[in-house]
Amino acid sequence: MLFLDDRVPDHDLTYDDVFMVPRRSAVASRYDVDLSTADGTGATIPIVVANMTAIAGKRMAETVARRGGLVVIPQDIPAPVVADVVAFVKSRHLVLDTPIQLRPDQTVAEALSLIPKRSHRAAVVVDDQQRPVGVVLEDDCAEVDRFAQAHQVMRPVEVLVEADTEPRKAFDALDDARAMLAVGVDSDGQLVGVLTRTGALRATLYQPAVDDAGSLRIAAAVGVNGDVAAKARALLEAGVDCLVVDTAHGHQDRMIEALQAVRALDPAVPVVAGNVVDADGTRALVEAGADIVKVGVGPGAMCTTRMMTGVGRPQFSAVLDCAAAARELGAHVWADGGVRHPRDVALALAAGASSVMIGSWFAGTHESPGDLLQDADGRPFKVSFGMASARAVAIRTSAESAFDRARKGLYEEGISSSRMYLDPARPGVEDLLDQISAGVRSACTYAGAATLAELHERAVVGVQSAAGFHEGRPLATSW
Repeated sequence: MLFLDDRVPDHDLTYDDVFMVPRRSAVASRYDVDLSTADGTGATIPIVVANMTAIAGKRMAETVARRGGLVVIPQDIPAPVVADVVAFVKSRHLVLDTPIQLRPDQTVAEALSLIPKRSHRAAVVVDDQQRPVGVVLEDDCAEVDRFAQAHQVMRPVEVLVEADTEPRKAFDALDDARAMLAVGVDSDGQLVGVLTRTGALRATLYQPAVDDAGSLRIAAAVGVNGDVAAKARALLEAGVDCLVVDTAHGHQDRMIEALQAVRALDPAVPVVAGNVVDADGTRALVEAGADIVKVGVGPGAMCTTRMMTGVGRPQFSAVLDCAAAARELGAHVWADGGVRHPRDVALALAAGASSVMIGSWFAGTHESPGDLLQDADGRPFKVSFGMASARAVAIRTSAESAFDRARKGLYEEGISSSRMYLDPARPGVEDLLDQISAGVRSACTYAGAATLAELHERAVVGVQSAAGFHEGRPLATSW
């Protein structure tokens, strides 16, 4: 990456402070751009979902991996639960989405509590042999007695396809039937999954992130306290594809010791560590055994670290500095936090990140954990919270004494409860992945880059004023 006219600024920069300049390009279409990462994680798009309890769960992990990204299960989740989540994700179909299942005798109230957990907004009714007998849409439950049973409100399965049906054929079948949902079954007629028309299109645009056995990939985090080696070993035995050693302040002795303990296990998967914001911290973690370094202190939407402590660094400069240091040692960095628009993801990649870690942006989606709630105006939202907040600390210290928990709860650096509203136009995480991927692909074509490595090599970045950033924002209404 180069600065425009070699004008290297003498101050640190955020994503809002910079822009990319178009260059002569031989890349004719955004579809010609390869978004695969080169950091060994196997991701085919440069997106990692942050290890936050309110965001990273099994639904998110399955959905994002199917589109090529990676989800990191938080360190607060007990090892047996993580093992169950890993097994679940790795058993999922690479094309068909896992449906909400109902028995014929389950109530409309139960259906309404489950349907919002999937963006396709439907449930499949199955018999005792797991064969689909009908479909219940959210609209089918409107103005219906809540104690009515699923078989009373379900509609027939309009499009039934074999699980290995080509996405194009499934799309055509849906289009011909004017149906919103295809139900996929195996050779015995048992339910495997569902596919929408949009899902069929996405299956031709994205390549799933899969391991050597052809199963979806998933990552998990471990902290730096306690028996780190034992915790890491349990995660590796569960089958995680990437191990993240995570703490807010990564450039410390305890992190170095934790990394050394993990590296002593000789893991066959990439090891990520963080967080840091400068070259010295990056070198320290790489030399201690990290393959990938997480960069970012305080840029996240749920994080109050900078306001509480004054510690941190503007994220674009942090990524640029750390990526250069990691590259010298044959390692990589993830840009963790601070992205609010697709442009920010593109700029982080141009600065040298191999992937961009996203948290709060994905909190307000159907796939994030937690129930879908409504405010007084009927707007749907989910509750999110920071991983250094009092709420997260309470979860993380649940096994400690009441006194120790209360004492630790006095100090927090994060928002404990925030409403993340679902965007009516993009209520699912896949909708956001579409938006981000389209933006990054287009940025690559403007830079004349067919790969992410070429984007970093060819990107020319300039510094702008606040007015320059404002000029680039679209107007919802006329002026």
